[in-house]
Amino acid sequence: MAELFQLSLCEVRDMLRRGEVSAEAVTRACLDRINATEPSVKALLGRRDEAALEQARAMDAARPADLSDKPLWGVPVTVKDVLTVKSMPTTAASKILEGFVPPYDAYVVEKLEQAGAVILGKNNMDEFAMGSTTEHSAYAATANPWDIERVPGGSSGGSAASVAACQCFASLGSDTGGSIRQPASLCGCVGIKPTYGRVSRYGLLAYASSFDQVGPMARTVEDAAAVLQVIAGHDRRDSTCSPVDVPDYTAAMLAQSDLKGLKLGLPHEFFGHEGLDAGVAAACRNAVDAARELGTEVVEVSLPHTEYSIASYYILAAAEASSNLARYDGVRYGHRTAAPKNLEDMYTSSRTEGFGPEVQRRILLGSYVLSAGYYDAYYRKAAQVRRLIRQDYLDALQQCDMLLAPVSPVPAWKMGDMAGDPLQMYFMDIFTLSLNLAGLPGLSVPVGMSGALPVGLQLMGRAFDEGRLFLVGDKLTRTLGTHGQYAPL
Repeated sequence: MAELFQLSLCEVRDMLRRGEVSAEAVTRACLDRINATEPSVKALLGRRDEAALEQARAMDAARPADLSDKPLWGVPVTVKDVLTVKSMPTTAASKILEGFVPPYDAYVVEKLEQAGAVILGKNNMDEFAMGSTTEHSAYAATANPWDIERVPGGSSGGSAASVAACQCFASLGSDTGGSIRQPASLCGCVGIKPTYGRVSRYGLLAYASSFDQVGPMARTVEDAAAVLQVIAGHDRRDSTCSPVDVPDYTAAMLAQSDLKGLKLGLPHEFFGHEGLDAGVAAACRNAVDAARELGTEVVEVSLPHTEYSIASYYILAAAEASSNLARYDGVRYGHRTAAPKNLEDMYTSSRTEGFGPEVQRRILLGSYVLSAGYYDAYYRKAAQVRRLIRQDYLDALQQCDMLLAPVSPVPAWKMGDMAGDPLQMYFMDIFTLSLNLAGLPGLSVPVGMSGALPVGLQLMGRAFDEGRLFLVGDKLTRTLGTHGQYAPL
């Protein structure tokens, strides 16, 4: 019989609703699992063990008769350290914010708490979400639970590792250029980047505001859908948050027993990429074959401008980062150097001491492309390319219902392999960046293995069509036997 922490979120949720297990017992099972795995995985930057247990006991003591308005009642979760939680330090894994305790909760944290979830802690990440390995944290490097000598991906690597190691039943991450989907793929779990505007960014520490999106990571598609159902919706505090109604994602998943009538598109720019690992390609092709057997029609499509996505993204995102992170100057926010010689030295030393090398690199790049004389040559052209890439997706999605592609060109690599080559690390996002440029939803689901390491397939759809992505993702993972998998740690 499976241990409590090995069950899916929906299984535990239903047991809690039926009174078969207490919120305290479920919370304690996750905390015990954290104690057993955290020394090797290092997925968490902050923990609230006693507070979580006290919350669970109080919930058991005051258990309401009707839990219909508490869809996550008693379910332990974690959140990426880029989301504000007023009871805990929020640092974005950076020394610049060390010790900062925000006075408010992020919108998505409010929604989790209203739904009855128990927040266990804050997940490690690449500093200010800038990285693809979770080695760029100012505090620790997170390990992949499938092989602790390998990276979990990034920047939401701590969230993915926490889910894969069964420390929690779901976690919230953020996706700027693939930072939910890529670590979900490398850690063998499910992760969704919603449509831009589907989830409020209020309380999300900004990296690149026109790209950033909050989304859930879990062990099953059904679990991810249940969490997105809670956190999605309009929030007046975020001017980019859409008022489009949130559908019932679970009902959409149950609407069909097969996938007949759906047409799936395979972008030849992704499947034919020369850097695609043979094991990754084989697992993804096997998933496509499974989709055919489930009744779908598969066609080849083209996304001709996606070859420029890396160049476009790293110009635009760096430009937004240089602007967003200007507030951390040692005066208004963040670390202040101990003994500045003058005002200029205070600014320079405070930011040099507070920001890590990857963050400094992107701030410098962003400042350069926005500077007089270079704006038109770089930033304006990158913005024009972004529009072309979005149009590629819109055109392709006129020919089919969704697109399928690998998430990462390779499975998880060894820690330190890309430490001295940031360009090589940037190329690991080759299949994910373009979807953020387009602002469309993407779901990463585990579809097999490359050797002993998990492989993820990316499902990309039309704006606000997350329900159909969940339908296909759920059917595929159940057919392929990857539904609810976790690392054998």
